[in-house]
Amino acid sequence: MRRLRPLLALLLAPALVGCFASGGGSDAASGAEDGSRLRVALAFPPAENLSPYGADSTTLTRLGVIEGLTTLDANGAAAPALAASWRRENDRTWLFTLREATFQDGSAVTPAAVANALTHATKAKPAPAALSGVTLTAKAEGATGVRITTGRSDPVLPLRLSSPALAVLSAKAYGSNGKVDPVGTATGPFELTKVMGATAATLDRYDDYWGGRAQAPGIDVKFVADGTARANALRTDQVDLAEAIPVAQAATLDKAGREATATTRTTSLLLNTEKSVFKDAALRAAARQAVDTSALAKGVYEGYADAGAGIYGPAVTWAAGKRTEPVGRAKAAEPDGTRITLATYDNRPELPEAAQVLKQQLEKAGFDVALEVREYSRLESDALDGRFDAFVLARNTLVDTGDPVSVLASDYTCDGGYNIAQLCDKDVDRAVARAEDTADTAERQDAAMAAEARILGTDAVVPLVHQRIITGVGTTVRGALLDPYERTLVGTGTRR
Repeated sequence: MRRLRPLLALLLAPALVGCFASGGGSDAASGAEDGSRLRVALAFPPAENLSPYGADSTTLTRLGVIEGLTTLDANGAAAPALAASWRRENDRTWLFTLREATFQDGSAVTPAAVANALTHATKAKPAPAALSGVTLTAKAEGATGVRITTGRSDPVLPLRLSSPALAVLSAKAYGSNGKVDPVGTATGPFELTKVMGATAATLDRYDDYWGGRAQAPGIDVKFVADGTARANALRTDQVDLAEAIPVAQAATLDKAGREATATTRTTSLLLNTEKSVFKDAALRAAARQAVDTSALAKGVYEGYADAGAGIYGPAVTWAAGKRTEPVGRAKAAEPDGTRITLATYDNRPELPEAAQVLKQQLEKAGFDVALEVREYSRLESDALDGRFDAFVLARNTLVDTGDPVSVLASDYTCDGGYNIAQLCDKDVDRAVARAEDTADTAERQDAAMAAEARILGTDAVVPLVHQRIITGVGTTVRGALLDPYERTLVGTGTRR
């Protein structure tokens, strides 16, 4: 597999020269006096037409397009964004005070507009992961206030509202058919002006951004699922920023041109607990016992990862000291040639190779494994519908809200909106609910780890590795935003 990578890079080079040529035309001319447009290669083509309610929302925050009422600071705490401040009025009600800001269509960010945006999010199908198990209502209060009431006590609501999926867009964004259009309707420093399907997008600077004028006049984005192609584009100066560089390509980049960031991302093997083979807990236990995580960390990830320890990895610094043993694991059964379908996606370049190693490990244990690899946007709906027996997923455990409990609710509870494992276990649901109801930070962490122990005990998820993400950064680029939550990449100070 690795011998093919240099050849693949050479084959793709001519095509990429055209893909990443200068913005050209009026865009290039407009940037001449004010710096150059940024050229960015992203790994994930839009899976939901850039709707803010799913995985595409993170793409929009990384490009500086959308914002919510709050954001995450460097310590993972809620910080002001469109809301300048907030206070808790009682167990279920919070009042958020808005700053003065405008949408990119020129309309004002008013309490009514914010309430409208949040109301649409609560009605989205499927529900955004940040709202898994949560109900809320938002109402305008005076000239600057938005009162948000939750169905039950939600002590981390300001943190929850930092979710990219709860971004605030103008009224023009929301169509009668339930679709949401972020083109020209957001509030960030860069305005999405054109989307070319799943291949490219154009963004221009939004000069009236409340946080100050961005230094780059715009961004030209290409969605390039192949990791070798992204690395090659950076090497040949066709892009300025390239996300998710394959570990096998890292050494081919100048040391100054690659940044390895410890993240809260965990790559896991998810087993379908609802039907077919892995409905049997004993066979899930057999699959878990077959996996050698250290071989994945050292071999596939070449040291850019740690062996899987749990749902939360080393970047979640408090987790290791609070982790307890999994609860209620079944005794492993003999697979005896049981056939399973293992699926993953190739946008994150190590995943197909990790899946191939897993295939070998599972076959050695007695499973008969068929491997299926697709681009993520062509795979997501089937994965969420439970059409695979097993799925290899790289998931940032804090990306949805910054709250450690949120990923447990969305990924592992009966009503979870991103429950690829199809897990529905009453003990898990109770443990997650206890964590959701806990306000004190330290106690909430303890409750999250107790819920993690319950989830791991079902063997619905087998943590494989905790990953460090490699970002390709051109030598002329300044101000790239790399964070463990993987929500940011380009901001007002990013330039070349």
